Amino acid sequence: MARLCFTLVILALALVVSSGESLTCTSQKFTNNNVYTNCTDLPHLSAYLHWTYNTTTSTLSMAFVAPPAKPEGWVAWAINPNKPAMAGAQTLLAFKDTDNITIKTYDINSPKPSKWGHNLSYGVRDLSAEHSNGTIKIFAKWKLPKNTETVNHVWQVGPGMTKEGLPLSHEMKPDNVQAKGTLQLVVATEGGGGSPALAPQPAAGFVPESAPAPGPAADKKSGSSRIGERISVGFYMALLVILGSLIVV
Repeated sequence: MARLCFTLVILALALVVSSGESLTCTSQKFTNNNVYTNCTDLPHLSAYLHWTYNTTTSTLSMAFVAPPAKPEGWVAWAINPNKPAMAGAQTLLAFKDTDNITIKTYDINSPKPSKWGHNLSYGVRDLSAEHSNGTIKIFAKWKLPKNTETVNHVWQVGPGMTKEGLPLSHEMKPDNVQAKGTLQLVVATEGGGGSPALAPQPAAGFVPESAPAPGPAADKKSGSSRIGERISVGFYMALLVILGSLIVV
């Protein structure tokens, strides 16, 4: 009995730790096997962004992950060509429709869009979405103007859709209002050129409390980390389960 109890306790701890690890972008994997150079835990709405920028073709490949405000709700990620704001945002919005995931495009020209299916200001292809573990994931490739180095991005979650297929308004809590920023796609190099960036930048005026100080050490560890840098703690906890079963009698 003692051995059984010990094993159950350790197993429970392993599940808790493993679950906690999944709350960081570096531990997330996708069923379509997409892999991205960068990822970041966005500062609002428990959202995450995975992305790769090809400077040669000016193509931004991305995956946005967020839990909707309600099970029947929606999530959205957008690029705004003018400023980090919802008005004018070129938007991808996905929601669960019965057992399927539907994804639509919106050019947000008012707080309450009156129709969907807009042609966006950017070319978008390979558009898809999926639902798992209480989150909705949006995948897409954006064709950006040549020599683009930064983009304004906005993300949001809402409670549901109308019968006409339009998104119900999201809340106006601080977490919702502040869900915006500037994504740094290219960083300058000493030779005067540029290379794909490793760290997205927050909106002007927002500085994460955990932001590292400037310097070589900070450059190596940023809020946007390469996939696979961290080893799952759950693996080691599983080893403890096995060892506990062998040791406790």
